[in-house]
Amino acid sequence: MQAELNSRKWPKKRKDIFQKLISALIRKNETYLCAKNSKNWSDRARPEQLEPTHQSWNTWLILAGRGFGKTRTGAETVWDWIKNNRYKHIALVGQTVIEARQVMVEGESGLLSVVPKEEILKYHKGDGLIEFKNGAQVRLYGGDRPERLRGPQFDAAWVDELAKFKKSELFWEQLNLCLRLGTDPKCIVTTTPRRNSVITQLMNDEDCVVTRGSTFDNAANLAPGFLKNLNKQFAGTRLEAQEIYAQMQDETEGALWAPDKILYEKPPSEDWKRVVIAVDPSETNNETSDETGIIVIGHHTNQNAYVLEDATHKAAPAHWIRKVVELYEKYQADRVVAEVNKGGDMVKDLLLACNPNISYKGVRATRGKAIRAEPIASLYEQGKVKHISPLPQLEAQLCSWVPGISAKSPDRLDALVWGLTDLFLSNQGTYSYKIWV
Repeated sequence: MQAELNSRKWPKKRKDIFQKLISALIRKNETYLCAKNSKNWSDRARPEQLEPTHQSWNTWLILAGRGFGKTRTGAETVWDWIKNNRYKHIALVGQTVIEARQVMVEGESGLLSVVPKEEILKYHKGDGLIEFKNGAQVRLYGGDRPERLRGPQFDAAWVDELAKFKKSELFWEQLNLCLRLGTDPKCIVTTTPRRNSVITQLMNDEDCVVTRGSTFDNAANLAPGFLKNLNKQFAGTRLEAQEIYAQMQDETEGALWAPDKILYEKPPSEDWKRVVIAVDPSETNNETSDETGIIVIGHHTNQNAYVLEDATHKAAPAHWIRKVVELYEKYQADRVVAEVNKGGDMVKDLLLACNPNISYKGVRATRGKAIRAEPIASLYEQGKVKHISPLPQLEAQLCSWVPGISAKSPDRLDALVWGLTDLFLSNQGTYSYKIWV
């Protein structure tokens, strides 16, 4: 092109313009080739693949389609942490420990593909341990065995395909208890979007940076046949948005609640027929304890119920009992409704010890959780239950709990079901009203 430009008799002004254009194209091509051949990840990576620096964070959630470069991003980030001595004790977690080894470590874009061989002291394949010359260690775990995370401690972690984990809630609890070394523990989560309660929780966490991307963001590095087959497999299906364009699907298959059935509305007045504090109690307070579900619900004279507050938290019984009493007085409630299957009369005894005038009703589960929850989900579908404002953790639990599949007991959901059952489905004749003056 340059030779042709020199051989032809161009007007000087036009020749100068073409010369500048050719020079710009040459510089752009040289820059591209330089970046492509560079061994420096910061030169090769797309901006969205580089560790976030625009805000402080403890979790970096990468929700992206297949082929986006999630694994490469995770591997390069972990290696950057290690070689710069930022983190020394790192957990790598796949859906199973085999997947962690085959994809996150030994895969085409795994950790071994980006770490120079001379920097690895020893790879204990059978033990799932990689030792580096600078003293750093990487250990492999599977999300299907969350109990293995009891005891170890780390300063950083990389979790791959968290949305696929069947025990995601139990795993996430255990992992966070392990991230207790150093001054600034961090976790990268790389996953194709699929809604579960942990993913929803992270998306609403102010300390989590969320990066989104589609398969086509990395088209330059993917085989044309892969893109063609991917499009052929998912085009026109519900999974197209999820697997290619990385859009979170709103509904969890099999869940009783759907996000579009949760309505937000302020009550028109404070003219309540009844207000209840519903409690799903936890008897213990240790690392593996469930939270105590505490939900405040009001039944208005307009015949709608309003979820007023989610005060669920993990604490010793003496502490959450005081919280229930505070809420009872704050909302001038008519009754505390609590499940008694686990603790028996514990809730009643502790409540009346704090305030002997509290109206209390113990309820016992004699039917399965799904059977009890179905009529309450139906009330949401009929528009008879409203939330006065978004309640992210409660709503995440409602929309992700699948009867017979979800492993963790849904404490918030349980408390909500007991409260709304008492307001809508119990024998009205048995109510004992509390009069506040």
